[in-house]
Amino acid sequence: MSELYTEALSTFSALFDEARQGSEIEPNAMTVATADADGRPSARTVLLKAFDARGFVFYTHLDSHKGRELQANPRAALLFLWRSLREAGIQVRIEGAVEQVDDAEADAYFASRPRLSQIGAWASSQSRTLSSREEFDTRVAEAEARFDGQDVPRPDGWSGLRVVPDRVEFWYGAKFRLHERWCYEKATDGSWSKRQLYP
Repeated sequence: MSELYTEALSTFSALFDEARQGSEIEPNAMTVATADADGRPSARTVLLKAFDARGFVFYTHLDSHKGRELQANPRAALLFLWRSLREAGIQVRIEGAVEQVDDAEADAYFASRPRLSQIGAWASSQSRTLSSREEFDTRVAEAEARFDGQDVPRPDGWSGLRVVPDRVEFWYGAKFRLHERWCYEKATDGSWSKRQLYP
């Protein structure tokens, strides 16, 4: 693994630990930006569930809006914003290709979720039109009855998506917009570079 990529991951890990130990409500919250096959963008906030040298993982149903977009156009941008850190907040921007985690990894994470979250994954047709809250409550009750007294298996199509970075930027906020920005980028030959950007 490239020394510069190792440095970028180490920097992210240290900042993430700082955010978790600080006053951030959900330090693992990140914006995920995607685009459909026609290039129409959309964004939403999800929770980072794992990261390592392979990339940054979140979970969803593959038939959700973001899941369908990422199957059609498997690239994404992530944004972490930790407003309480340092002088004027820190942002981390990550861009890269997206791949699905393997079944064993998805199974292990699904098994670690609270039981009602597991039930909810069965009850929800994520991103589809819902006629009423009562309809969803009924589906939750049906799923609870279906799996009464047994472990809840991972639903088909519910999985993890890993963003494999080819660009990582650290944005250190400063007063008067005199920010400090560092960008790590992966070239087509697999080598990484590092450069500072104007604020």
